[in-house]
Amino acid sequence: MAGYLLKNCAAVVVDEGDGPAVRRNVDLLTDGPAVKAIGTDLGAHGMPAGVTAIDADGWFVYPGLINTHHHFFQCFVRNRADLDWTKLAVIEWLDRIYPVFARLDEESFYHSSVTAMAELIKHGCTTAFDHQYNFPRHAGKRLIDRQFEAADLLGMRFHAGRGGNSLPKSEGSTIPDEMLETTDAFIGDCERLIDAYHDSAPFSMRQVVVSPCQPVNSYRETFVESVRLARDRGVFLHTHVGEGESEVMRARHGLRTVDYLEEMGFAGPDTFYAHCWELTRDELATMAASGTGVSHCPEPVYLVGEQVTDIPAMDALGLRIGLGCDGAASNDNSNLMHCLHSAYMLQCLVSSTRADPVPPPADFLAYATTGGASLLGRKDIGRLAPGMAADLFVIDSRRMDYVGTRHDPLSLIPRVGIGMATDMTMINGRIVWQDGAFAGLDERKLFADAEQALARIEM
Repeated sequence: MAGYLLKNCAAVVVDEGDGPAVRRNVDLLTDGPAVKAIGTDLGAHGMPAGVTAIDADGWFVYPGLINTHHHFFQCFVRNRADLDWTKLAVIEWLDRIYPVFARLDEESFYHSSVTAMAELIKHGCTTAFDHQYNFPRHAGKRLIDRQFEAADLLGMRFHAGRGGNSLPKSEGSTIPDEMLETTDAFIGDCERLIDAYHDSAPFSMRQVVVSPCQPVNSYRETFVESVRLARDRGVFLHTHVGEGESEVMRARHGLRTVDYLEEMGFAGPDTFYAHCWELTRDELATMAASGTGVSHCPEPVYLVGEQVTDIPAMDALGLRIGLGCDGAASNDNSNLMHCLHSAYMLQCLVSSTRADPVPPPADFLAYATTGGASLLGRKDIGRLAPGMAADLFVIDSRRMDYVGTRHDPLSLIPRVGIGMATDMTMINGRIVWQDGAFAGLDERKLFADAEQALARIEM
């Protein structure tokens, strides 16, 4: 046995399958990649061989957060005044941003992935899904391979969304031709990645999701073939839906996006969409009926200035909901913990305009844990209980920041917010971040290497 004993935790957020609860003044024992036990005095009869004891006095221990939508490569295109949403119309912004994306090279994709994953881990994220749809021809086809390499370096549990676009700009797409692929090329590379990396075993660290970028920028056959491949190989499906394109889809195909995808079978318990802020209640009900999930990305609302996604309606209709950071082009950070706070506060802001009540703060923590696990089809992550993956993060509550808040750990992050990195993040039973440092890695070198890769690109 090799593991850790977190002794005398002030609070552990546990969930044995019947919803989250807080257990006070307990120990948490891990064994390899899994949680072995949560209870009092677990080391009272001696320490098992290979177990390292850690004093957890004052610690709040949470299940690791699960990021269900991101675009890692956009970390190399952020905090730029010339690409400010507030100064440009959406079409103008797209015309400026996509040519920038098209200049990225293979090293850019690797180092931007390290950058995004590092920030995610620092803020309690233990599983990340990335929607990588940018394949400039000069950058080659091994971009997602490099993302898996980055995940291995940092110890991140990684679900790779192999995206792509097939519709030329001359036919109504917003994608430059140098970023386009044929349907056959896209499907062929999805097959290659599934063969090389997809692991469906318990505690898997690598999975692949077939993820054509968005219906408005691809031919119908791209989505039809994605459904065929995913169902044949038993992997999940993902795409962008309901972020301003639905009426364009109706003009082109006679159907808004949700009905268009439902008709071809790109929907169901093995499918989740990103965003969905412009959807009608009937469309949300259609998704709920088919079991299709939604990854809600709250923070782009600040920059894009569109309507706040109707999470209360989604919740009332029984949709499966997860949370995502989204890419740094519309959210300049990779901090999923901050997204919990943003998601809750934005719903409170517009609550008087909604037919359904805002879910309680603790539900937003659930969206980012059990909700995210559901979207990714994982039954081994998202909650802390014996037999579940030892994915967790720690907040030392003995700080002035938390005076008056410690009575309710479930609501602390969504309602109060956490303004600093975690004190520890553990993934698959391994401590990957603790006391301000990545295990076995030099953050200054990671920073220097990423900056050097960025400097090689003429931006």
